[in-house]
Amino acid sequence: MQRTFYAILEQAPKIKIIKRSNVNLRMDATYFEKFCLICYQDNLDGYTQLIRFTDKEDYQEMKEDLENLIKLGIRIESITTDGHKSILKAIKRSVPEAKVQRCLVHIQRMCLLWLTRYPKHIAGQELRSIVLMLLKIQTQNDKTFWVQEFNSWYTRHRLYINEKTINEETGRYWYTHKLLRRSYSTIKSALPNMFHYIKNSNIPRTTNGIEGFFSHLKNHLDIHRGLTTKNRMNFIKWYIFLTNLK
Repeated sequence: MQRTFYAILEQAPKIKIIKRSNVNLRMDATYFEKFCLICYQDNLDGYTQLIRFTDKEDYQEMKEDLENLIKLGIRIESITTDGHKSILKAIKRSVPEAKVQRCLVHIQRMCLLWLTRYPKHIAGQELRSIVLMLLKIQTQNDKTFWVQEFNSWYTRHRLYINEKTINEETGRYWYTHKLLRRSYSTIKSALPNMFHYIKNSNIPRTTNGIEGFFSHLKNHLDIHRGLTTKNRMNFIKWYIFLTNLK
């Protein structure tokens, strides 16, 4: 059985790209011990159109991947992503007409991490409550109310958020409440691309689907911990190939 298993791993299949229109991609990366896997999945049925083994989420490589998908007949309507700078730059350069949907779970998770469970100042407490409402937004009215709450919060606490600490010897300064300000800045920069899913229900609002896929993949791969790096990669190719057949 072991010989058969390794013989199969030596002949990993190629992932077939299916020509489709109005594709809503889920795009994400996950890291293994010696490499990074980037996946481009169709949200319609979870079909993985393209994968790349690499060292990190590199702008040039992801730009090339997206351009190749377009050349091979994939018409991309939207891409849902966690907001990594290299991914956003690659999308802007290769498919500027596509809607970029920022993952709401990722935004919420990071803000709650920075704000902590029990913020000491009222500004942090109020922003935490606003962030917790994020995944409940379903309609245009919900969005309008949430954005108004967020803007009102900033107006009330603007001076506190922008408070600076100055080093009198060097003249350098930094924002005193940097984690609170980071939470605000993250939401503010993502705001134009947070709610495309309201107008188009085919656009996924999170990358949960692909993150769940990664979790199942790693669970299966962990059973075979003695594999070489090459065979681990081939195992992943087989897993994705067979998953796509379903």
